Amino acid sequence: MPDMAQSRLKVTVTRKLPDIVEARLAALFDAAFNPSDEPLSPSALLKAAQETDVLAPTLGDRLDADFFEAVGDRLKLVANFGAGVDHIDVAAARRRAITVTNTPSVLAEDAADMAMALILAVPRRLVEGVRALEEGAFHGWSPTWMLGRRVKGKKLGIIGLGRVGQAVARRARAFGLEIHYHNRTPINPHVEAELEATYWESLDQMLAHVDIVSVNCPHTPATFHLLSRRRLELLQPHAYIVNISRGEIIDETALADMIAEGRLGGAGLDVFEQEPRPNPKLLAAPNVVLLPHMASATVESRIEMGERVIINIKMFADGHRPPDRIIPGLE
Repeated sequence: MPDMAQSRLKVTVTRKLPDIVEARLAALFDAAFNPSDEPLSPSALLKAAQETDVLAPTLGDRLDADFFEAVGDRLKLVANFGAGVDHIDVAAARRRAITVTNTPSVLAEDAADMAMALILAVPRRLVEGVRALEEGAFHGWSPTWMLGRRVKGKKLGIIGLGRVGQAVARRARAFGLEIHYHNRTPINPHVEAELEATYWESLDQMLAHVDIVSVNCPHTPATFHLLSRRRLELLQPHAYIVNISRGEIIDETALADMIAEGRLGGAGLDVFEQEPRPNPKLLAAPNVVLLPHMASATVESRIEMGERVIINIKMFADGHRPPDRIIPGLE
């Protein structure tokens, strides 16, 4: 597409983006937007993709192998608005010569802030305290009421010490947590030394050792139910789980059962396996903090994500390799 002028490039955005991002897209391309912000139906999504050069989807849009088989020949670029691409069959896109990009890096700090907020909120029972006030259950200070757990000195096990995981580790160290992590391979030794992080090749062994688990790895076929019932049962009864990544990484039914049975200390979840509906047992548990997938929901991150989408489209339109191209198997 290097011979196509940017102003003639048809770009279709599937969800409402910040006004400043939409204005910039409209100034640069022949851009079509979704003014209602309602997710497109599968048929409407396919029709939109068949009639555009560039599709800018979000995580709610499922672009599977059947989608790419039916999309036709016009679509050349999927410029995803988001870092995760588990909703896109990247290999199927590549077979159709369709490039896929994402928006990495810009979410790390905001996502890490939310992970740290949950790491603090669950052991210190912050949401329970708010509810007590709202329900009139607070009758004055007591030395034994609403006791939580101290965070300083606890062992934090981070699953996936990438950009977000490292940002979580830096925040956690400031609160006096001891950093442990599990990756497919150890991180750079200099970064590991800076974070004073201990690498565990065995996830099972790390889970049995730590007090708090932070899930920061991407969702892939290899990480689906990575925290299975068997692995959850390795955790100590006082342990807490925090997840701001993807709900499918945890067996949510097993997690809900164990919390209901008092076999875990609690959980802080920003994502769910059957999003947007969390397991009813989690909704009923007092020691669980549930958030509506808002870890990256800051004005700054959404605008930066939009800018990354624009950069990827512009580079592609100019005949260059987009900086955030996804390579199948490495996403």
